Amino acid sequence: MNKRWLRRLDFTLIFAAAAIILMSLVIIGSATHINTAAGGNFVQRQGVFAILNVALVVFLMNFDYKMLQRYGMKLYGVNLVLLLAVMLFGHSALGAQRWIQIGPITLQPSEFSKIIMIISMAALLEDKIGKLNTLQDLLPIAAFIGVPFLLVLKQPDLGTSLVFVAIFLGMVFAAGVNLRLLGMLFGAGILVSPVLWHFLKDYQKMRILVFLDPNVDPLGSGYHIIQSEIAIGSGQLFGKGLFEGTQSQLDFLPENHTDFIFAVVGEELGFIGAAFLLLLYLILLWRGIRIAQEASDAFGMLLAVGITSMLAFHVLVNIGMTMGIMPVTGIPLPLMSYGVSSLTTNIMAIALLLNIYMKKQRLIF
Repeated sequence: MNKRWLRRLDFTLIFAAAAIILMSLVIIGSATHINTAAGGNFVQRQGVFAILNVALVVFLMNFDYKMLQRYGMKLYGVNLVLLLAVMLFGHSALGAQRWIQIGPITLQPSEFSKIIMIISMAALLEDKIGKLNTLQDLLPIAAFIGVPFLLVLKQPDLGTSLVFVAIFLGMVFAAGVNLRLLGMLFGAGILVSPVLWHFLKDYQKMRILVFLDPNVDPLGSGYHIIQSEIAIGSGQLFGKGLFEGTQSQLDFLPENHTDFIFAVVGEELGFIGAAFLLLLYLILLWRGIRIAQEASDAFGMLLAVGITSMLAFHVLVNIGMTMGIMPVTGIPLPLMSYGVSSLTTNIMAIALLLNIYMKKQRLIF
């Protein structure tokens, strides 16, 4: 491998991402090992796709990310087609229609939709930097992201819809939106929230209610939060040890290898293990911010901001919901939660950050 190419890599970012993935495989194995056959399949499948995605990383690092700008609107169209395909041909699970089956592989297009929207938004916003001063300037951008937002909300997938909002806010902020205008929109959103309440599904309303008080439905919607808090609290400083967490191993903690995997970390590795994982995420987000600051062009800066906003929102909401300080939304923990679509999307995001960093380093040998 070319030594100059190696010198241009952001090894700090690579280390943080690789460490999270390796930690994920260990925790997924621990969370699912009671069912030996299924547990092995979960770890094997996640590990295989992590290795396969290395080829995707190499490809995404070796092409000029600026080419994506030309295809921003076409990718946006593809995104809408995929989301419409889910509505027409997707299959349902856990009360939601979010997946498409392709042979033995189950894909969730809304996961890939996040990275596509970041690329499309960056292409749209590049020539609007410093020009988002009025409501008239901002509304077309809001409508642009509003269409996929509504299609994902229809599935229903409130968590991913909110990720779109986080991406939108992060990217328009980086584009220099008038902060007073953004504050006015935020205030308007609060004012209309009672109206939006009536459009939520019953289970979504219950998730908000149990966020305020899990004991409203301790054996139903509040069960996840209660068991998660017990698991994290019982881990104390050093944890109970891998494969020794009672809440996880005895099946008290639902979705322990997906949405609530952080609770397994807290229970089995304790505060030390959870703090280490948070440190890795902090490094990941710090590198994303630095790459955005040092990007060689506006498009690359906007891409890096969108990716970092997406990752930060996922980490904040997922860990927050396992600790009972955020409503349960079904948002996976990046690079940690089991899921092929989520893993691939996040690895693509990391690869794009590496690409932006490398192009900034083009002339440094």
